[in-house]
Amino acid sequence: MNPKRVAIATGNRHKLGEIRAFLDGIPWIISGLGDHPEVEAPEEDGNTFASNAFLKARYYSQRLGMPCVADDSGISVDALGGAPGVLSARYAGPGCTDDDNNAKLLAALAHVPEESRGARFVCCAAYVDADGREHLETGTVEGRIAHAVHGGNGFGYDPLFIPEGHVHTFGELDPAVKAGMSHRSRAFRKIRAYLESIE
Repeated sequence: MNPKRVAIATGNRHKLGEIRAFLDGIPWIISGLGDHPEVEAPEEDGNTFASNAFLKARYYSQRLGMPCVADDSGISVDALGGAPGVLSARYAGPGCTDDDNNAKLLAALAHVPEESRGARFVCCAAYVDADGREHLETGTVEGRIAHAVHGGNGFGYDPLFIPEGHVHTFGELDPAVKAGMSHRSRAFRKIRAYLESIE
C-alpha cells in the first residue's frame, strides 16, 4: 500500500516547521511548497481567513495532483476593528518584513491604553483532495498587544502578542510553551485528527 501524501501550502519555513511538528508521526508523507517550486502562488483575495485557506488548498491540490492543507492566519486587534486581519502578512505594504508590520501596528496603537489592546491570533486550516473532500478547522488564542517588541523567538507578530494568562509575549515564551497554546497548534491538532480518520 502506497503511503498517503499531503502538501502543506506554505513557503514559510518557520510555519512549515511548526506544522510538521504538529503532524509528526501521522502516516502521511508531508511536503511543503519548497518541494514544488514550479507552481506559482495564487492571489489571496479572500476577505476571511477561511476563504483564503480554501482558495489556496483548492489551487495547490489541483496543480500538485495531491491532497493539500493550506492555512490562513493572522492577528485581529479589537481597537483597529479587527485589522490587520487577512492583511496581517502584508500589513505594512508589498514586500514588507515582520519588523515593518510590527512597527506599523505599534504606531497604530500608540495612544491606545492597556485595557483596550485586546487581540487574538486566528488560524483557519483547510484540507482539499481530488475526491472532493473539503474540511476546515479553526484555532484561536486570545491576548493583548504589548507596548513594544519583546523577545526573539517565533516570527510575525509573536514579539508583540501577550497570550491571555501570561505576562510575556510569544517572542519571549519558550517555543514549546507557545506550541501548546498557539492558534496554529489548535487548528492543526484538529487537522491531524481529521487526516488520521481518512482511510
